[in-house]
Amino acid sequence: MRMNLSAEPEPAGLRPLSARSVVLSLLLGAHPPELPVKDLVRLVEPFGVGGSTLRAALSRMVTAGDLRRADAVYRLSDRLLARQRRQDDAVHPRTRVWDGDWEMVVITATGRGPAERADLRARLTALRLAELREGVWLRPANLGRPLPDGLREVALPYRARPEEPPGDLAARLWPLADWADTARSLLARATGAGHPAVRLTAYAAAVRHLLTDPVLPPALLPADWPGEALRTAYAAYRRELAGALSGRAEGGEG
Repeated sequence: MRMNLSAEPEPAGLRPLSARSVVLSLLLGAHPPELPVKDLVRLVEPFGVGGSTLRAALSRMVTAGDLRRADAVYRLSDRLLARQRRQDDAVHPRTRVWDGDWEMVVITATGRGPAERADLRARLTALRLAELREGVWLRPANLGRPLPDGLREVALPYRARPEEPPGDLAARLWPLADWADTARSLLARATGAGHPAVRLTAYAAAVRHLLTDPVLPPALLPADWPGEALRTAYAAYRRELAGALSGRAEGGEG
């Protein structure tokens, strides 16, 4: 059986963020996700990004379609707005009381090329489904989100109650111990970091890791599951960044 979480780097191997990554981290955490260039210059300085490096990165990001520019204000593109919504959902996942049912999605489309298959796998993984076997994906039905309409063009959704004990099935579908170990390491690195650039790097890795959290019902999680602790820490850091964004923006006016 395939393991259903992508590998995450160990905290000891985290590399410093590029100027592009610093800008994206700031804008992905901002609501609305836009900042004037004069504020970006001040905001990226504590993270080791100089003004000329920032402006070069902004120019490349506009060309690549990461950002849109209106006058001297930079805003996330539509593609990255979708990423921000996924990131927000990772921090505050919408769940409901689990009644024991499982979502099951069976792939019905045939004749797809490698790129189409990879795209479908990415879409299903983003929905926090796990692959039981080729073409059969499932998860506990505890998420408060519908499946996208477009998915029905290539798959059929069902509700199921597997005979296998749900805890055993969840443990087979997701490498929960590995996920928890990485989450604890990231949490320790993020909360123990003193330098702003190190904190930003650790929290950027933390939110990427949260995107792979299966968000299982509590009854199916191992003891001392660190998912909520990691979400709480990241949410607090994002509020801290939002305060810095607001304060520096106000300080730059007038």
